[in-house]
Formats: sequence, C-alpha cells, structure tokens
Amino acid sequence: MALVKSGWLWRQSSVLRRWKRHWFDLWMDGGLVYYPDETRRNIEERILLKFNCVNVKAGLECGDIQPPEGGDREALVTVDLRDQSRLLLCAESPDDAAAWKLALLDAKMYPVYVYDPYDDHYQAVPLNAHHAVYINPGYGGCGYGPGMTPVIIRDDPYRSTYGEQLALGMLAGAVTGSALGSLMWLPCWF
Repeated sequence: MALVKSGWLWRQSSVLRRWKRHWFDLWMDGGLVYYPDETRRNIEERILLKFNCVNVKAGLECGDIQPPEGGDREALVTVDLRDQSRLLLCAESPDDAAAWKLALLDAKMYPVYVYDPYDDHYQAVPLNAHHAVYINPGYGGCGYGPGMTPVIIRDDPYRSTYGEQLALGMLAGAVTGSALGSLMWLPCWF
C-alpha cells in the first residue's frame, strides 16, 4: 500500500498530558501509524481513520489546547475519534499542520481501489491492505511480464458522470418549471 505522508509530529499523551515527538506514517488505506523514531521498528499505535476518525481540526480551530514548549498554536492538529477520545498533535509549522489536516481528511474520506491487470477490473482495498495486497509476478496468462505491480487509484465519491448530471439537471428543471407554472396561473382563478 502506498505511503501518503510521513514525518515528525508532537503527540500529547492521554494520561500525563506530556508532549513527545513521534514519527507518523499515513497510509493510503486510512491507517495512521506512529513510532518512537523514524526507523519504524516498534509501532506504538495504529489508528484506522476510515472507521475511527470523526473530525480533524488544525491551527486555531483546535480551541484552548496548549502546544508543546516552543511550539506554535497554529501548528496544532486534533483528530477526534469515534470512541470520544482525541489525538492531539503538533506539527513543525502552521503550513505543515494544514498539510497534515488535508492528508488526514483525504485518507478518511476517499475509498481506495487497486487495478488488477490480469482480470482488467478494479477492486476495493480492504483494511490492513499494505500487508495483504500482492500480485504474483510469475503469472503470465495475459501476456503481462514478470515484475508487474498494481496501479493504485483513489476514487472521488462525489464524482458522477456527465449523463447523471444532465439527467438530474433536466429533472430539477422540469419540477421547477411545473411549480412556477402553476403559481403563474393561480391569480387567474380568483
């Protein structure tokens, strides 16, 4: 699975409320993983944003949260989780906080599909997909050579085809026209 964003963020602990620096990885399947350092050997926690994230705020939207010593208030990022808990983060700069917010919202919102060239179709990527999606490089049934890798595509759930938009526009126009037409003839009856 593709890595969307990674880097250093400060995280406030939930018990002692102390800020500690962690290395964060955001995967395209919506998994947010953080480690004690950039070697990525020991996972501290993995949060599946597609199911657990309710809202993401950045900068002054975060309210009265105090940043770590020397940190900027506009560099704060909060992730509200479904279990009523909150992940409190602080980036290096306000621009980095805005970038993290957009990346987190994208990972939360958009479904991920993988193109399988052997079957010529797209399939939805399940959770933990960066551990489970494989394509056998030795398969040569369709003329694909060894070493073929899947193409990962994000689908916009708000995208619709031109025909759907045209049909909905015509329907809305017909309903509006009939409603306004009946209103125009109403004074003639009285």
